[in-house]
Amino acid sequence: MSAAAAAKKILPLFDRVLIQRVKAQERTATGLFIPEKAQETLNEGLVLAAGPGAADKNGNLQPMAVKVGDKVLLPPYGGNTVKISGEEFLLYTDKDLLAKLSE
Repeated sequence: MSAAAAAKKILPLFDRVLIQRVKAQERTATGLFIPEKAQETLNEGLVLAAGPGAADKNGNLQPMAVKVGDKVLLPPYGGNTVKISGEEFLLYTDKDLLAKLSE
């Protein structure tokens, strides 16, 4: 099952965002394999799903800062791990994300 198909099974609530972490490169530019222990953990992710937003004190819906397809910068700790069909995803609140990355 692809990441997109697995992500369709999860619909985040309130201001939560479903993220798939960007995988580190497995090969160098010349084609050599990089051992798994030597690969760095990237703090970038791709937004696969986003909730509608959280309500403020007056009950007004606050819009989300990110949308599906955005690349984001993740904090080193936090988020909740969710596994579906062997794939690992992360759930963060919108305010926990550090930045939106431009391409």
